[in-house]
Amino acid sequence: MEAKLAQGPGRVKNTPLRFAADCMLGRLARWLRILGHDTVYFRAIEDADLVELAQDEGRILLTRDTRLVERRAARHALLVESPYLEPQLRQLARWGGTGFLAPDLCPRCPECNEPTLPAEKETVEDRVPLFVMRTQARFRACPRCQRVYWKATHVRGMLRRLRRTLGPAVQEWMEERRAKAAPRTPIRRDES
Repeated sequence: MEAKLAQGPGRVKNTPLRFAADCMLGRLARWLRILGHDTVYFRAIEDADLVELAQDEGRILLTRDTRLVERRAARHALLVESPYLEPQLRQLARWGGTGFLAPDLCPRCPECNEPTLPAEKETVEDRVPLFVMRTQARFRACPRCQRVYWKATHVRGMLRRLRRTLGPAVQEWMEERRAKAAPRTPIRRDES
């Protein structure tokens, strides 16, 4: 079955999308949040409730459930073909085009989907390891779950995985991000 969506992304390039992911797509939901997209996900939710939520909030419903896609109320759902993360990301990138890559990496909490906010170093020192306090200057915090985020080596790994998965479009996106970040934080080319 070919994955189709009745309406395309219909947005300005590089504007985050709004998704509702079914319970079979937890890893994808997390990565969509990392990519900057507003993605709701519940480990357990009735299909009818998920469809209603997606409709009420203007979200694109993502599902692996072929029966769910066939429901009239879910006519704007996107059937995710693969059970594996990398093909899922490729499918969504094909569907969304270059605009699938939102302007910022990790602007949302990967755990609870809340937008993260810049945090002063002094306000997070009791929530991060001492080494991190000594080596990092910038932090972001989630106002809902209180998790703290900083740019560490895992970011390079995430970018490598995205480049491997999504190909040349990621390289262009990374260059745009570097240019945007250059005045604030120079990034060495060998780090990405």
